[in-house]
Amino acid sequence: MSAIQTTFTPKASQIEKKWYIVDAEGKILGRLATRVADVLRGKHKPGFAPHMDGGDNIIIINAEKVKLTGRKSEDKEYFRHTKHVGNEKFTNIKKVIKEKPEFVIEHAVWGMLPKTRLGRKVFKNLKIYKGSEHPHAAQKPEILEV
Repeated sequence: MSAIQTTFTPKASQIEKKWYIVDAEGKILGRLATRVADVLRGKHKPGFAPHMDGGDNIIIINAEKVKLTGRKSEDKEYFRHTKHVGNEKFTNIKKVIKEKPEFVIEHAVWGMLPKTRLGRKVFKNLKIYKGSEHPHAAQKPEILEV
């Protein structure tokens, strides 16, 4: 008679969270967002559990220097509605990168996370900054290659 194999699920106290820093300068937006979303969820760890927040914290710097491929810089637009009939607003990504570059990365990463309570909790582990300065030096973040 063979032993029954069980799936290992870590307890919340067993999960170790690290801090990573990513320099977005020259990185392609979609590839950056995919890697960041995986690390936020914890899919890079052998003890990944889809129902738990087992991911790490990520700091992204130089958000305004992220790159787009193809014609996205001319064609891609963000949509919002003013809640009035016929008032749809479209904003080109070039304008958004100039005014609020953090939003572009946030939007891309949020699109790759689950839209649940867990997804909202995991999303709070992402910190994005314009420029190379950030207030998280005390956490001693490690460099994450994308």
